[in-house]
Amino acid sequence: MAKGVKDPADDDDDYIDIDDTGPGDLKGADGGYAWEEEYKRSWDVIQEDASGSIQSVVLGISDQLRHKRRVRDTEAIQRGIIRHVVLILDQSESMNLRDLMPTRIQAALTMVGAFIGEYFDQNPISQLAVIATKDGLAEKLTDLSGNPMDHLGALKEKANKDLAGEPSLQNALELAMHTLKRAPTHGSREVVCVMGSLTTCDPGDIAQTLEALKLAQVRVSMVHLAAEVHVFKKICKETGGVFYVAQNEDNMKDLLFENVPPPPIVSAKATSDMIQMGFPIKANNSEVPTPCVCHHELSFVGYICPRCKSKVCSLPTDCDVCGLPLVSAPHLARSYHHLFPEENYKEVVGDFVDSSCFGCGTVWAEPPDANEHGVSRYRCPRCKHEYCLECDIFIHETLHNCPGCV
Repeated sequence: MAKGVKDPADDDDDYIDIDDTGPGDLKGADGGYAWEEEYKRSWDVIQEDASGSIQSVVLGISDQLRHKRRVRDTEAIQRGIIRHVVLILDQSESMNLRDLMPTRIQAALTMVGAFIGEYFDQNPISQLAVIATKDGLAEKLTDLSGNPMDHLGALKEKANKDLAGEPSLQNALELAMHTLKRAPTHGSREVVCVMGSLTTCDPGDIAQTLEALKLAQVRVSMVHLAAEVHVFKKICKETGGVFYVAQNEDNMKDLLFENVPPPPIVSAKATSDMIQMGFPIKANNSEVPTPCVCHHELSFVGYICPRCKSKVCSLPTDCDVCGLPLVSAPHLARSYHHLFPEENYKEVVGDFVDSSCFGCGTVWAEPPDANEHGVSRYRCPRCKHEYCLECDIFIHETLHNCPGCV
C-alpha cells in the first residue's frame, strides 16, 4: 500500500462497506429498475426528423389523440332519443382550488357550458335542468327545458358566486329525482354530476337515496375533479352510470362529453311506445305583434301549435296550453343518427386509392413524404373513399353521413 494511504480494514469502527450494486431481480429489461417500467416515458417517444425538427412528431401524436377521442362504439343498439338530464354542479369551497386553471369552478363552468351546447346539438328533442349544491343544500337553477340559453344564463349568473361550505350529494339527488318525476315514461332519466369535493354533508342515509334512484330508474354518472370517492363511485355503478376522475382540463371535457350520446337501454321494463308530436308552422306577422304562451311577451315571429293554435317562441318545446311536444323535421333527423351511427373509418397505410381527400379536396402528399409529415388518411368501409382527419371528425361528429355513400 502506498505511503500515507490508510487501509479501511485497519479501522473497523469508521469503515462501512455499502453494496450499491443491488440484487439482480430489481433490474428491468432495459437495464433500469423494474418499477420504472410501469411508467410510460413519454419524452422517449419524441424523435427528431431528418431536419432536426420535432414538429411532425408532435402533430402525429396530436392527430392520434384526436382520432382516439372520435372512435366510439358504433354497434346498433337500442337507445332513447328523448332524454331528461339533470346536471348537478358542485359550488363548495373545494371548487376554489387552483389545481385546474384558473380555478376548478372556472374550468368546470367552461366545460359545462360546452357540454350544454353539444348536448342540445346532438339531442335537440331532449331536455335538461341544472342544480347547484353548497353549504349542505341543493338549489335548482333551471327547470327541465329544451332551451340551452336559459341554462347558460343561469350558470353565468349564479354558479360562480358565493362558493361556500360542503356539497350535499343526497339533497342534490333527491331534488333531481323530484324534478325527473314529471318526465314522461318514454324518455330516459339521467343525472350528470360535476364534483370537486371529497366529502358530502348529508342529512340522512344516502343508501336509501341510492335505493330510490334504482327504483325510479335514474342513471347517475359523475366526473370528479380530485380523486375517486367510494360512495360516489358506488352510486354511479349501481345505477348503471359511469364514474370518471378528470386529470386536466382537456381530459375533463372528454369525460364530460362521454355523456352527450344517449346511453343504451338495458332495463327489462323498457318498451317501445308511439309518441304524438306536432310540427308547427312558422308565423311571421310583421303588422301586429301577438303574445307567446311561453314568455307572455309580444313578438312578431313564432311557431303556431297545430293542435291549439297557440304561439311559441322557439323549437323544440312543449306547448304550454295543450302539452303537445313541438319539433321540426331536422330535430328528429339529428336525434335519429344515434340509433344508427356512422361506422368508424379505418386508417390507410399504403395501398392508397384517392389522390385527394374526398371531403375537402386536399391533395395528398406523395409517399414517403406523407409519412414524414404525419398526414393520415381514413377510408370508409362501404364506398372506399378516403378522407383526411379533419373531414373524418366532421363526418362523425357533425354530418353523421358519409358524403361518398349518399
